[in-house]
Amino acid sequence: MENNVANMEELKKRLLDMRTDVLNEVNHNAEFSKEIGTDGVQDIGDVSANTYNRQILLSLNDGQRVILQEIDDALDRIEGGEYGNCIDCGDPIGEKRLVVRPQAKYCIDCKTEIEKGERP
Repeated sequence: MENNVANMEELKKRLLDMRTDVLNEVNHNAEFSKEIGTDGVQDIGDVSANTYNRQILLSLNDGQRVILQEIDDALDRIEGGEYGNCIDCGDPIGEKRLVVRPQAKYCIDCKTEIEKGERP
């Protein structure tokens, strides 16, 4: 089924902007994590705190990788003419849902069933 998303170009632009924002945030976090602990002599408490802070920043990158993958998948679906259709049932994803979450890949019914554990 083909979804007739009226504002496809605007959604594509939003996806590209989101992608840029996530990449900028990842780069900022990577630079910041390099700077942690480089401000003088540290005791064991400082080292522990800095290690913990580095791990938090690096774990954020895992979540950002997921978001980037979702965005890239959505951009691929746009290029393939499949954007706006649920990847599970094939029905159109509501346009309001796409405006709120342009990387959405499931219609609201399928997403609800997945979240309830009714589908893998």
